[in-house]
Amino acid sequence: MTRLTRRAALAGTALLPLAAAVPSRAQGKFPDKPIRLIIPWAAGGPADAGFRILSESAAKKLGQPVVVENKGGAAGVLGALALQDAKPDGYTISQMHMSVLRQPMLNASLKYDPIKDLTYILQITGFVMGVVVRPDAPWKTLPELLAYAKANPGKLNWGTLGAGSTQHLAMESLGLKEGLSWTHAPYRGTADTLRALMGGEIDFASESSGWAPLVMSGKLRLLAVFTESRAKRFPEVPTVKELGLEIAVDSPGGLIGPKGMDPAVVKILADAFREAAGEPKHLEFLDNMDQPLLLLDGPAYQAKMAKTMEQERELLKKLNLLAT
Repeated sequence: MTRLTRRAALAGTALLPLAAAVPSRAQGKFPDKPIRLIIPWAAGGPADAGFRILSESAAKKLGQPVVVENKGGAAGVLGALALQDAKPDGYTISQMHMSVLRQPMLNASLKYDPIKDLTYILQITGFVMGVVVRPDAPWKTLPELLAYAKANPGKLNWGTLGAGSTQHLAMESLGLKEGLSWTHAPYRGTADTLRALMGGEIDFASESSGWAPLVMSGKLRLLAVFTESRAKRFPEVPTVKELGLEIAVDSPGGLIGPKGMDPAVVKILADAFREAAGEPKHLEFLDNMDQPLLLLDGPAYQAKMAKTMEQERELLKKLNLLAT
């Protein structure tokens, strides 16, 4: 009897570590505390506003608050940098956008790998970008503008919110395809670019849909958009691709986390934010900003960004913008 009891006691002792581990996993049901969402822009802008709407809705689905933290500056990469030191437990995530992908190719001091050093959670939306001119400009269509640029090399000046921005690279891609010579003028933001255009400093602008109110009021003319589909509020305006120029730019954005996140946690976050993205309040916001809904799960999002990164690397190299 004593021998059996001893064996039972030894067996029970051997099982203690395993038994202790089970409650630990059960207690770790995700999420059981607030989630920190980093927005790498100043508060109050379109990128901030859209993700605050998403966060409010996703929090209800997750059963925990999603606390937005703005980290503006450094060309929008402070969120990605913060993720390099964050635990991959799902409680620190960040907004993903094209600068996160592109800046390490423009700035050699940024050492993170945009594909390998992040976990892709969900692609959510994109941005409508287009070519705008003043209403008194002689060009009524984008082909007319390009024909003029070809016949008058070096004469046209055009603006964007900055060198290396998606708006800049979209137009440079067009210029390279058509063999055009013109002068790019970088400004500090979309509002500054559009003020410069209306004031006659530049001949046209390649910008995101901050031009929409000015186009609707007749103060600017929209020649074409870079997206795959026409903008909802401007159905009469063609896409660049429709005009026979094989360029389409949606500038997708979404959610990322630290490298090494548990796929089960990623799924919980992706499901909550995917559902939030389809809520009426968020869809209304997208319509007001001319932003398309471009939902894509994490693995597909990562694969798409890996392909995009290689394409952009070649373009930056041709433009002598690739960091060495």
